[in-house]
Amino acid sequence: MSTKVAIIGSGNIGTDLMIKVLRLSESLEIAALAGIDPASDGLARARRLKVATTHEGVEGLVALDEFADVEIVFDATSAGAHRHHDAVLRPLGRTLVDLTPAALGPYVVPPVNGDAHLDAPNVNMVTCGGQATIPIVAAVGAVTPVHYGEIVASLASRSAGPGTRANIDEFTETTSSAIEQVGGAARGKAIIVLNPAEPPLIMRDTVHCLVSDCATEAVTASVEEMVGRVQAYVPGYRLKQKVQYERVAADDPLSTLAPSGGDLLKVSVFLEVEGAAHYLPSYAGNLDIMTSAALRTAERMAARPIAPKVASR
Repeated sequence: MSTKVAIIGSGNIGTDLMIKVLRLSESLEIAALAGIDPASDGLARARRLKVATTHEGVEGLVALDEFADVEIVFDATSAGAHRHHDAVLRPLGRTLVDLTPAALGPYVVPPVNGDAHLDAPNVNMVTCGGQATIPIVAAVGAVTPVHYGEIVASLASRSAGPGTRANIDEFTETTSSAIEQVGGAARGKAIIVLNPAEPPLIMRDTVHCLVSDCATEAVTASVEEMVGRVQAYVPGYRLKQKVQYERVAADDPLSTLAPSGGDLLKVSVFLEVEGAAHYLPSYAGNLDIMTSAALRTAERMAARPIAPKVASR
């Protein structure tokens, strides 16, 4: 029996997620899509696909007859809006999968801690940059402690809609925090670049980890294994070149980011994320990895018993 889900947000991310649920999931069934723009392409597309819709936001969603059977709600809006959505939906017993950087619930990155918070009432999918890079930080950390982890996410400007742009500050803060809390780095930093190049470039991510001297062969093997795990649900995720290593001299400013003493290495990993183009062009890998990670998380939740809901209204 399928678990019924709803999506709040009829923009690029919400629409792509709706299509993924319809096309790819064997355990989830889309019951409704909620937005605030009655003329949005996402709502029009949902109606053509026989999915219940409302342009009255979360209040309209709760008022739909279909809401009574919904168990999981994806939020694909903004960090600010998510706080209101959580206040409305959590008392009604619905589980929220948050695709905004609001981070009201624990961070989830499927190949790193995908089974750690399946019973949480609200989980946060970090950011697109976090979903692409935190698995790599964790892979390096599985071999040797990461003193400092820095990621740079470069997105096609055309793939960044109003919601993404409104969340830029939260993006850097949330991703930096998750590099530490989920990736395991002692210190984390995140940088986002909206690349205006035309034609648009596919999402690129760079991961730098500062570690003590270690067996580089083991680090490379761990990174390559992790890439394969992400590719299981994001086929367009790949290494652009071999893992790079650079020794850090004692007088290099980078050495101040690690505990004193010992030889240091900078591990650099270069990634590319090509989208599956379910709704948007393939250069929008930043959207694809977020919706794919959210889908994987909800499917894992659906495989576990969910506590009975309270009254829906």
